[in-house]
Amino acid sequence: MEELSREKLIGILRTMWEIRYFELKADELFAQGKIHGTMHLSIGQEGVAAGAGAALEPDDYLLNTHRGHGHCIAKGADLNLMMAEFRGKEVGYCRGRGGSMHIADVARNNLGANGIVGGSIGLAMGVGLALKLRRTKQVVLGIFGDGASNQGIFHEALNMASMYRLPVVYLCENNQYAMSTSIKKTTRCNDISERAASYGMPGITVDGNDVFAVYEAIKAAADRARAGDGPTLVEAKTYRWKGHSKNDPGVYRTKQEIEEWKKKDPIARFRNKLIEDGTITAEEADAIEKAAAQTIEDAFVFAESSPEPSVESIMEGVYA
Repeated sequence: MEELSREKLIGILRTMWEIRYFELKADELFAQGKIHGTMHLSIGQEGVAAGAGAALEPDDYLLNTHRGHGHCIAKGADLNLMMAEFRGKEVGYCRGRGGSMHIADVARNNLGANGIVGGSIGLAMGVGLALKLRRTKQVVLGIFGDGASNQGIFHEALNMASMYRLPVVYLCENNQYAMSTSIKKTTRCNDISERAASYGMPGITVDGNDVFAVYEAIKAAADRARAGDGPTLVEAKTYRWKGHSKNDPGVYRTKQEIEEWKKKDPIARFRNKLIEDGTITAEEADAIEKAAAQTIEDAFVFAESSPEPSVESIMEGVYA
């Protein structure tokens, strides 16, 4: 793997902490009744978002899932605008209309999250086709979950992306459950990445709680796509500590299973690695965490003081 600079490594750790504290704050606000609708937390999966985000170039494209706060942050989103969107404020990314599942940051080529399971898979193929026609060196990262890999669009889009050698990196964020259904009950192959062989593209499975492994896989796939060699399917195995959504009691999982995965916390693992390697000291690591927590609190203050949408403008953007 290429040598990552100290600055980049610190940036990855900061990103992971910002994701963790953003979602902890979102969880708190939901409990207080300050967030409407539902949301899907990725606490425990920060390694996938931070590793993938660090491997992309700033002008690469992203198509996200409904569990996408982390990937949005890793793509460089403004945390103030993200929090404002959560709180339904006019200054939010989608003027407070999109909420948790539909945040987009078009200025940074983040084309948005999607509430449709597998929705990003076909869209990423379409963006990849546009990039190829434009003959740019950009790639698109299309993210989906293990459950979405059993949707028809998965097979159709990957086949077409491979046939046309499109610059797409497909990232399956396998957190072991499609809502309440274990992947063991829906998929016979051990690794979802094995399916890539059916479409003549490379497939690789990595430990999603190992930031370095995720970074290396996505970087190699992006480099391959930029070179005109077509798409790659990357599967990152990870685990969500919370329920599928805020309405999920999680009775289908045992406490022992959850605790075992918490021992594999990607943030603690990466933090300890940086300290062991002498990249940072324990004191510096604590300061990075503290600064990230404060950044989220500042974003909350910004959102709370931001204006609500006006009643007069509520129908703007409604087309039918």
